[in-house]
This record gives sequence, C-alpha cells and structure tokens, in this order.
Amino acid sequence: MKTAWWPFFCGASLNVYSTYREGNTHLPPSLVDLERQRSALVTEFAQLSDLRPGSVTGIVRRCGKPTCHCAQPDDPGHGPTLRLTYKVRGKTVSEALPTSAAVRKAEHEIAEFRKYRELGRAFVEINEKICRLRPVEQAADNAQGKNRPERFIGKSRAR
Repeated sequence: MKTAWWPFFCGASLNVYSTYREGNTHLPPSLVDLERQRSALVTEFAQLSDLRPGSVTGIVRRCGKPTCHCAQPDDPGHGPTLRLTYKVRGKTVSEALPTSAAVRKAEHEIAEFRKYRELGRAFVEINEKICRLRPVEQAADNAQGKNRPERFIGKSRAR
C-alpha cells in the first residue's frame, strides 16, 4: 500500500523570517565600527567638566513676621530666591545660590550632568550591540578542556 508524502509535508510549517525593511538600505554597523564609536564616547566622557545632578529653582516665601509686607494677603512674598536642589541618599538638599555667577556655574554643572547621562545611555547601547556581534570563542574553551561540570546525584548526607 502506497502512502502519499504530501500530506505529511503540508502538515509541517515552514517559517521564513525576513529582516529586510523597506527603506533600510544600509548595512548594520560592523564590530570595528561599533568599537570605534565606543572609543569616541570614552573620549567625550574624558572631556566632561565639573558636573552635578539637580535643578535650579526659584523659591518665594513668607518670613512670618506679622508687620512685614509679605504678611499682607495680596503680597507675593519674598523672592524669588534661586536655589540648587538635588537628592542625597533619598533626601532632598537645597543650596542657596546668592549671586548670578553662582547660578550660571550651577546651570553649567547641571548641563554637563545631563550630557554625562546621555553619553552613558549611548555607551550602554553600543556595548549591547558589540556583545551581540562578538562571536563566542568555543574553540578556546574546548582546547583547554573546560567542560560543564556534571551534576552530582546521590544520597543526602542528612539523616
């Protein structure tokens, strides 16, 4: 009795995945290109100047003296006083910025911190790509005789 081969073949599914996307005509970056980009980022890290996290905020407050102008209902209060606000171990810290030079310095340091965060994000992304592209060195492991340790299956010593 003959059996047809095509019902078996039709039952199997053949999946073909295409990574081609329309408009994507450039090739993915090579390992050498990614390492070059990573080196450029390290150079940019080295060129960062003083940096710190935080933000410059303006504080308007009332002093609490009953005879002061700020105690009047329509008075806006004292200020704004510019302060640098940031977190240290989960606690908010606020520093006074008494002069416009101190404000400019703090704003520059905050801008440098934002560059640092962006460079760090880009550095991690490039390293992830490098890790995906770098080949596994199986031949070197096998040449040294490194194999997976076998699991010990035996009786427990506990009684």
